Amino acid sequence: MMYANVAAQDRDVPWTLFVSKEALMKARDIMTTNVVTLSPDTPIQEIARTFRRLGITGAPVVDSGKVIGIVTEIDLIARHARPNYPLYLPLLDAKIPLGGQREYRALVRRILATTAREIMTVPVKTVDADAGLEEVATLMVESKANPIPVLSEGKLVGIIGHTDLIQHLEEAQELPAAAGEDEGEG
Repeated sequence: MMYANVAAQDRDVPWTLFVSKEALMKARDIMTTNVVTLSPDTPIQEIARTFRRLGITGAPVVDSGKVIGIVTEIDLIARHARPNYPLYLPLLDAKIPLGGQREYRALVRRILATTAREIMTVPVKTVDADAGLEEVATLMVESKANPIPVLSEGKLVGIIGHTDLIQHLEEAQELPAAAGEDEGEG
């Protein structure tokens, strides 16, 4: 436990509150600061390749230094959830394309020409760097946002994903156990 001294407004009555370290932690304490960003014109193929190569689940879309949206794995999946594949007519053990190859090729070209601007989620959910972890977790759960860009004075300074929060919770659980082991020795 960490102690926080809080005085009454008249400063005559000191109060001591027991506050856990986790309750005092802010978004800035657990955020990833090396943020991968996308431009609005980043092609969908490059986005997918970047996510896979770096093992990330999303990236903010930044234009002129401002976060204007976010692209996540869900955005990529949703874009391809119901592609309009050509229809085939089964006839005597053969399949005859009804739409033709030209339409199918045009569809593939349209998909490959898609950019971050067209699939990004807007408005993007963000948190301030000084937001408490409870606020971050609540925003993630209520808005199903993952990851969440972290801003300070309107500028992107970091990003927090589910794994950042889970890692923090895991580390917080390990600390009391380790402290208890140390006290038992001696």
